[in-house]
Amino acid sequence: MQYTNNSNSITRDYFDSILLETRYIDSILPKTEIQLYGKTFQTPIMTAALSHLHDICENAMVEFAQGAKDANAVNFIGMGEDQELENILAVGASTIKIIKPHFNNDEVFRKIEHAVSNGAFAVGMDIDHAFSNNGTYDVVCGLPMQAKSFAELSQFIHYAKVPFIVKGVLSIQDAQKSVEAGAKGIIVSHHHGIMDYAIPPLMILPDIVKAVDGQIPIFVDCGIQSGMDVFKALALGADAVCVGRELMGPLKNGSAGVTQRITEMNLELMSVMARTGAKSIKDIDPSVIHYRNF
Repeated sequence: MQYTNNSNSITRDYFDSILLETRYIDSILPKTEIQLYGKTFQTPIMTAALSHLHDICENAMVEFAQGAKDANAVNFIGMGEDQELENILAVGASTIKIIKPHFNNDEVFRKIEHAVSNGAFAVGMDIDHAFSNNGTYDVVCGLPMQAKSFAELSQFIHYAKVPFIVKGVLSIQDAQKSVEAGAKGIIVSHHHGIMDYAIPPLMILPDIVKAVDGQIPIFVDCGIQSGMDVFKALALGADAVCVGRELMGPLKNGSAGVTQRITEMNLELMSVMARTGAKSIKDIDPSVIHYRNF
């Protein structure tokens, strides 16, 4: 076997190493609705917290949000200007704003307040965007970043007064600290390979699920391309998933393209659920999972 240091390739290989058994007797067409923070959504497939998609189509970030809304899916949004976020929230999509770990904590507090006051139903931070690859803190779009302490994270969470999600969790340690700090959700993610040799999210997911023990929802990000991938993440303990690059191509057709691909992936998920005997998202059984060893 030829190995690679690329975390995205490693993640794809791990997805493809997971096999499923089938359970047809007594199976029916399933339902895929989920409840999250007091709202009901048609699908556990959420958009990822993408940014700066301006070259794909006109008003791309707004179209992205509209596509999620039309699919009755959660919409995540990443970095961007205040006005862009206001335009996104004006669409009416159930939107979660993910904020960078800015060096200046006042900017973090300001962005939390801006998002919440304009209608974001949750906020969060991608903690894994603090460092560069050359031994320094990161600079993103000219803005300096810095890693945050447990105390700082707790302050952000308390200040938000809406559910706060920690993105970039890839260890039991960070998962437990997020729960202790008061987070209401975590995203298990390596930020599309921000570090080489990062463990695939689905490989560490069962350990994180066991450690969190149902206290908060757990979401999964990175490399999800199909309803089959979604099912594997859910079977290993995720409550929902975030899909980014798989939706960027369809976004060329505006919101309709995004809605269509989310809907297609949800139908793919339903097919796998039906073939494995799961009548609802909560009925997805991890015991159908097997691993390729041949």
